[in-house]
Amino acid sequence: MLEKILIFVIFLGPLIFFHELGHFFFARLFGVRVEVFSIGFGPKIFKYLHKGTEYALSIIPLGGYVKMFGDDPFSETPLTEEEKKVAFNHKSKWARFCIVFGGPLANLLLAYFLYVGLLAGGEKVPETKVGVVTEKSALYQKGLKTGDVLVGINDEKVLSFDDFNIRGSRVEKVTVRRNEEKLDLPIDMDLEPFINEFVNIVSVVKKPLFLNQKGEKFFVSLDQKPTEMTSSIEEISANFKGKAYLYKIIEKDGVEVIDPLSESEISAGEDQSLSEILANLEFYPIDLSVRNIVMASPADKAEIKKGDILTHVNSVALKSFEELRQTLQTLPEGQEVTVGVISNGTATTKKLTPEVKEIDSKKLKIIGIESNVEYLQPKLIVAKADSFGEAVVGAFTRTWDGIVKTFSGYKKLITREVSLNNIGGPLAIGKVASDSLNISLSMFFRLMAIISINLGVINLFPIPVLDGGHIMFLVFEAINGGPLSRRKLEIAQKLGVSVLFFLIFVALFNDITRLF
Repeated sequence: MLEKILIFVIFLGPLIFFHELGHFFFARLFGVRVEVFSIGFGPKIFKYLHKGTEYALSIIPLGGYVKMFGDDPFSETPLTEEEKKVAFNHKSKWARFCIVFGGPLANLLLAYFLYVGLLAGGEKVPETKVGVVTEKSALYQKGLKTGDVLVGINDEKVLSFDDFNIRGSRVEKVTVRRNEEKLDLPIDMDLEPFINEFVNIVSVVKKPLFLNQKGEKFFVSLDQKPTEMTSSIEEISANFKGKAYLYKIIEKDGVEVIDPLSESEISAGEDQSLSEILANLEFYPIDLSVRNIVMASPADKAEIKKGDILTHVNSVALKSFEELRQTLQTLPEGQEVTVGVISNGTATTKKLTPEVKEIDSKKLKIIGIESNVEYLQPKLIVAKADSFGEAVVGAFTRTWDGIVKTFSGYKKLITREVSLNNIGGPLAIGKVASDSLNISLSMFFRLMAIISINLGVINLFPIPVLDGGHIMFLVFEAINGGPLSRRKLEIAQKLGVSVLFFLIFVALFNDITRLF
């Protein structure tokens, strides 16, 4: 826990520092006296006075502030002519705009320079391997296969899935790597249909793990004597040509490893699917085993237990947990089902009635089972721009794309296209920061760039108490021909604080509910 808190502080610290530095820089540039430059809120744990400015570290590391002389619009204390020269509220509208805009601008510049560094120095990113491409997919008809690695679109190099900056409105071709061979696939599709199709196939994929009736774990591979899992079950099934190898998973020094001595060869006709062959040999996909049971759920009442393996629903054999989920949705509401279960090596059946719950405005039939699925972590590769000039241009494209996506995401929140449940607070940020660092340092900096863009954009929202609210007041002041009345400013600030506290409450509530 202490380690995660430290990672969170290291992650958030630079974002706050550069934001406040942006305000500080423009304040000093336009001759405004800065009284306090603080990283964090609340009681100060460190402070240092230099040339009339107090530099401080405060105990709550969730923000910061720059206190400028003469920035209180409600102050009735008269200022001398000399004091007016260094007071924020006595500067021109242009100067005040630059000072306020400086914070968000600094966050956007930080993201840009992080991207320049990552592209120029090389970054570890997940390989651009596509997920499951079904025969129904339009891209399958164009030649794209499960497990292909995307390396180019329209002769433009693709370093990562972030680099989908397709020029023009049409995708003429894609370049993929398949079995160490580069292939050009003619696509000839408009951009929007291509993106819609591609989004559906870039998904998490499952480890090629199976269980026998005793609950022992096995690994299937197309290669003999593998040392690690590099291919998903979807990729292996798609490339199965009648021969595969099965190995037992054993525990060694507390870590699960492949036992090379337990090799079993699977041979069959090429017209037979791998899943059918394994099912006939009584091997079950690991995602059909039960990780957890929700208390008082239909599965709990039917006495299904952790570790049980689900085999069929109403006599129809199951090939995956997703197939179970989809089958339940086709059943009439209130209908009892019979579920085949292997429990402690013994096959039996359980009768239960799925319950209906509304999740994200959709009515779903559920039975209260969490799958024991294990997903394959993407292979990390080092992606690097060919030149510094390419890094400079690529960083600008990534930053702009991040700004557009952030605005689009918040627009969907406002229009209720996306649930408020997607808002995350400090706990969510801390978790993803820790997870990204566990993957690679470059993923940590990449996430820092994304959050920096988010911080810059959010602060530009026209909400009083945020930077965007101050800019909005400046616009009103220009239209009004003078400052807004005290009464209007008080109402606006109360409204802004209410909106801000509401968003903070939602973020913290979501964090807590995710924990429990």
